[in-house]
Amino acid sequence: MNPSTPPADDPGLKLSPCPPVEHANDGRVPLKLRRVAIDTYRENVAYLHRDCDVYRAEGFQALSKVEVRANGRRVLATLNVTLDPRIVKCDEIGLSMEAFAQLGVEPGHPATIEQAEPPASIAALHRKINGERLGREDFRAIARDIAEHRYSKVELAAFVVATHASELDREEVYFLTEGMIEAGQRLDWRERLVVDKHCIGGIPGNRTSMLVVPIVAAHGLVCPKTSSRAITSPAGTADTMEVLAEVELPIERLQEIVRAHRACLAWGGTAQLSPADDVLIAVERPLSLDSPAQMVASILSKKVAAGSNHLVLDIPVGPTAKVRSMPDAQRLRRLFEYVARRLGLSIDVVITDGRQPIGQGIGPVLEARDVMRVLQNHPLAPIDLRQKALRLAGRLLECDPDIRGGDGYGIARDILDSGRALDKMLAIIEAQGARPFDPEHPPLARHTFDVHAPADGVVTGIDNVQIARIARLAGAPKVAGAGVDLMRKLGDAVRAGDVLYRVYAEYPADVEFARAATERASGYTIGAPHQVPQVFVEF
Repeated sequence: MNPSTPPADDPGLKLSPCPPVEHANDGRVPLKLRRVAIDTYRENVAYLHRDCDVYRAEGFQALSKVEVRANGRRVLATLNVTLDPRIVKCDEIGLSMEAFAQLGVEPGHPATIEQAEPPASIAALHRKINGERLGREDFRAIARDIAEHRYSKVELAAFVVATHASELDREEVYFLTEGMIEAGQRLDWRERLVVDKHCIGGIPGNRTSMLVVPIVAAHGLVCPKTSSRAITSPAGTADTMEVLAEVELPIERLQEIVRAHRACLAWGGTAQLSPADDVLIAVERPLSLDSPAQMVASILSKKVAAGSNHLVLDIPVGPTAKVRSMPDAQRLRRLFEYVARRLGLSIDVVITDGRQPIGQGIGPVLEARDVMRVLQNHPLAPIDLRQKALRLAGRLLECDPDIRGGDGYGIARDILDSGRALDKMLAIIEAQGARPFDPEHPPLARHTFDVHAPADGVVTGIDNVQIARIARLAGAPKVAGAGVDLMRKLGDAVRAGDVLYRVYAEYPADVEFARAATERASGYTIGAPHQVPQVFVEF
């Protein structure tokens, strides 16, 4: 078929031959930049028309890596080829929204495109795919090339799967973490003590960070909390905080907020803190992979890059948590402690109850409601979220040399009960750009349905994975008001027909997806009191 002939299955698309274009003085063909409004989920993507002279002359192939230059800047991107002049014309090069913003020019600005040089670390990546052990310089080079977008999505997926399948040894995890830190910016607060708290994830509704941060900041500790968005969960801390305030803060503004209020609650991607991690997360998310090595490297690289020197780490353990047994939790703890020690980061690992979701709401708006209720000492505030946050905040406060061991919990409780934590949170929200939110009337999705207990008994199991899946099928976190609102927790007595939880969804299709999932498996088990699983905690 002639390249300029429209495909037979698209008779409405009329293509015309491209006129020849003049070459610039350096021999490259200048094209006009076009901003293509396609969400590529933080992947740089370039678009060329198939009949463009440059595409033909340079021998480009779809999905290859290209380098686009304009205004003295460059962007590395994955090439997509189109037949539709409504996307890009023959004399244009399109860039996805994020890639276009990186060049800092107006639409129509002249730009050139050429084949990108292969990543310098490609040989090391191939060795890791083959199961070989890599050294410090290998991981430095890989992290640098990942941060500079030199790898294709296929190559990144191969790296993620390789590190998941052939588990990295603890020194490799340290080398990867170190390389990820060096590939981005690193903040220095010029403070003796800079604290943070993090959870490895896997427990829906576990928004303790949004309570711990204002508590410790109200005490006076510096806590620059940078969080990720959801990878496989219905909401990350950044997704929930975004209901209340802006989270995509330029590095300068983030620094101003922390200096003024001793804390922030922001998304880490904008600040270019461990940017290689953000690229890897974009690959891990659709694969639903979260290997121990990647988890340790991701968390610790972000904390060190953000300038923290003391971290309280929450590892929940339960039948459907990320970590299912105490021996696995102890192994993961030792890996975190080894890498943290090599990085000069003081870490306090806390093993917590991961048998069920924390709080009532699962999804950004519902979780924001729970957080604000705890801060307001509201009578409907979830007790488990309050208690866990106080214990974690207490552990973090005890790194202050002026606080004796064991006194942290009481101090944290006093800060919360007095309203000082609420005042601090409101100040942080205002500084980050407050968004209207009323916890009494949260902006929930329009459609709802309830899931009922099938028989009399006691709630003996709540499947974290299934409840999270139902919330995601309902639309969370993309639809902030979607999710699951729990009415019953472990050990609660129920009668047949009692409401176990309510599902919120914005669109009818999402309602049906979520309803079908609940019919296959509600996520709840009803049984006898003695069947409630044992709890493993080390508070």
